[in-house]
Amino acid sequence: MKLFTQDLPRGSSMSYAGLLERLEILRSTLRWANNLDRPEIEKLLRQANAVRDEVMQLSHKERFIQALGSEAAPRPEQTPGERRQALLARSFVFEGTFGDNPRLLDALEIAEKAAPTDLPVLVDGESGTGKELMAKVIHANGARADKAYISVNCGAIPESLIESELFGHKRGAFTGAATDRKGKFESAHKGTIFLDEIGELPLQGQVKLLRVLQSHEIQRVGSDETIAVDARIVAATNKNLRKLIELGQFREDLFYRLSVIHVTLPPLRERKDEIPLLLAYYGDEAAEVLKRRPVGMTPALRAFLLDYPYPGNIRELRNLMYRLACLAGDTADLGHLPEDIRPASPQAQAAPALPSPASPAPPTSLAEAKRAASDEAERACLERGLKDVGGTVAELARRWDMNRSHLQILLKKHGLHSKDFRRH
Repeated sequence: MKLFTQDLPRGSSMSYAGLLERLEILRSTLRWANNLDRPEIEKLLRQANAVRDEVMQLSHKERFIQALGSEAAPRPEQTPGERRQALLARSFVFEGTFGDNPRLLDALEIAEKAAPTDLPVLVDGESGTGKELMAKVIHANGARADKAYISVNCGAIPESLIESELFGHKRGAFTGAATDRKGKFESAHKGTIFLDEIGELPLQGQVKLLRVLQSHEIQRVGSDETIAVDARIVAATNKNLRKLIELGQFREDLFYRLSVIHVTLPPLRERKDEIPLLLAYYGDEAAEVLKRRPVGMTPALRAFLLDYPYPGNIRELRNLMYRLACLAGDTADLGHLPEDIRPASPQAQAAPALPSPASPAPPTSLAEAKRAASDEAERACLERGLKDVGGTVAELARRWDMNRSHLQILLKKHGLHSKDFRRH
């Protein structure tokens, strides 16, 4: 590829020298001008904005070339934890609320390389896996970060209004068109347009979208005038578009136009190490929105939330944390969960405690019975957690997002020793 044969330092130096020269001309103009009229001021502002845009584009282009160059050079194999830390160190993602799942790290690294370019990106995955968040990350790390980000839910637009919604309309084009209206593509000019649920777009809308991707021009409904548009495309779907192509429900040529860069997000059930991070993150977010302290959780509830398969993925987890923050007081329990996912009883969720030589005496009061059940669930949760991490207390504290010393106190309380759970 020619890209790799470019002398990057020399080319960059020459490009930056040209930009610095233009900046110096602007400074001299301002320094020696005694009185500037409004048109002259606006002209200088436009020139300054143009220079700023060129600097940003040059910076992102360099970053893209460097990323390609680093891929070409052999790199030592990294563990998932090292890959995660490297992504955070490069400040590619906004939050540290993601785990070490290799498929997720693959997706983030692909998005990191695609972000500085203008190539179309197709993000697929189950509903609630964070496809729109991925689109925003790509936009924010690209050359268009300071331009518009327009989101369109293709499944929510009536078929009769698709063309008007995407491309706009002229006054009088149809009943109810009282004024001229810009479409989503025109609003996203120079920025990014996110086409969510692209698999729901009817075939007629797919044809019109394909034409825009090919010509980079639109026509408002009721107008013969063509308008040039330059928008970066990020599309998302929770459907298998290849199967839809086989069924004749999605155009194959549009699929290849959209999927120049293809990113797949794994479901949350494959990213178990991420669940404690998300519980803490959305617990704090819900507390801030509801203006109250973060809700605590009983050991039985926490054990349930760590093992729950989350068919609705991250969106379902977020909704559960908002529900718990709203309905519970200081501490949430299993009874605060929705009835359709609530276990039959707390005891059914807890693993059986280790057998004791002698059966304990029955509790003498309801309060004592509740306390005993809570301790039993807490011990079972600690045992299961230690088994999952092979007896590594530091890793368990990280997964549960709790202080290590507090975790040691709980282990001592129940007479549990981490060495008994280490894998040999």
